[in-house]
Amino acid sequence: MTNPTDSGDPDVEQLRRRLHEAIPGGCHTYAKGDDQFPVDAPALIARGRGCHVWDLEGREYIEYGMGLRSVTLGHAFSPVVDAVRDALALGTNFSRPSPMELDCAETFLRLVPTAEMVKFCKDGSHAVDGAIRLARAHTGREIVAACAEHPFFSTGDWFIGTTPMSAGIPEATRRLVLPFRYNDLDALRGLFAQHPGQIACVIMEAARLDEPAPGYLAGVRDLVHANGALLVFDEMITGFRWNLHGAQHEYGVTPDLSAFGKAIANGFSVSAIAGRREIMQLGGSDHDRDRVFLLSTTHGAETHQLAAAIATMSFHESNPVIETLAARGARLRAGFDRAARASGVEDHVALMSRDCNLLFATRDQQKAPSQPFRTLFMQQLLRHGVIAPSFVVSYSHSEQDIDHTIDAIGSALGVYRKALDEGVDKYLVGRPVKPAFRRRA
Repeated sequence: MTNPTDSGDPDVEQLRRRLHEAIPGGCHTYAKGDDQFPVDAPALIARGRGCHVWDLEGREYIEYGMGLRSVTLGHAFSPVVDAVRDALALGTNFSRPSPMELDCAETFLRLVPTAEMVKFCKDGSHAVDGAIRLARAHTGREIVAACAEHPFFSTGDWFIGTTPMSAGIPEATRRLVLPFRYNDLDALRGLFAQHPGQIACVIMEAARLDEPAPGYLAGVRDLVHANGALLVFDEMITGFRWNLHGAQHEYGVTPDLSAFGKAIANGFSVSAIAGRREIMQLGGSDHDRDRVFLLSTTHGAETHQLAAAIATMSFHESNPVIETLAARGARLRAGFDRAARASGVEDHVALMSRDCNLLFATRDQQKAPSQPFRTLFMQQLLRHGVIAPSFVVSYSHSEQDIDHTIDAIGSALGVYRKALDEGVDKYLVGRPVKPAFRRRA
């Protein structure tokens, strides 16, 4: 990678210390924390363009993950930036709805025709929380069944209480969420049998690492409805990545409610809850039932962010974004597999999930999941100008970017092989990364 003109010689370590003094954890989402990256990873990112980013010291990297999958088109993507700039000149927040709210809602509903109404907010957690609240109000029930393999649904107490970071959440809240296994319809059927008339909804991603078994998602829908509950799809990742119309269209199974975010506005803060009219209307006033406090946010409909969403969705609609993500990911997967075989580590590393959403697994000499080996792999990629907490591609990743990354992977896996033979401590600099969800520091 090339280095642009250095922007000076900042004291990066001092800035890192100041971050931790001012912000708990030193960042605003745990996945971006120091403990998620090798010690020689850039402490801060100064700017980005396309899929390239530069740190404070002017070093350039190809980035994967792209803002936790939210920047699907690319950093500073011109059609989105131009739309935001135009909207900012008109004001950002008013005392009454803006026409842009209608424009954004109709654009979304055109692309996700399985939904009848939509409401926007700022982050995925609030959208999912709204779905849970609607499901409980609609059914008059309290228990939520949540897929155990899907690691994150919300920052709300109802979900965080199920994780190792449950401090501060009442036990009574934690008891209202029951786990079930993906692709195991009998296990879910057992939950309904054990809690008859008590489960309000089943929440899950339509797919994450594994594809649904034939008939599984339709079976879940039918089972849920037969027991008087609702089906909720979390489409934060799958939406505008699996399919232009969502994973629900890809798999032909319509949920009662769904939550979208991340890719909807190319990194700008927009998320959405969408679904059947009779359920969504409970958050309004066009009914004679008790009203649901669905979403009411001062900044939920800021015009410049909705402009970003409209521009992003419109670009998806008129350009082969979905196809490009799949093609770039497939090229990267093939190169990764070749490099793994060439280094003799194919039994110790692997790529998971769809080509548009590649995650990597790292295993030790006993083929057990290994954080030290994950750290080593990321460390070696960084030395070749690649930041890769995953290999999730964007529309801006060119074939040249993919080829550079494949070369970097080959070099990194060569070191991985040596570490398997001689011990990871010989090659790892500093401490290993840690799981984001853990009870203690």
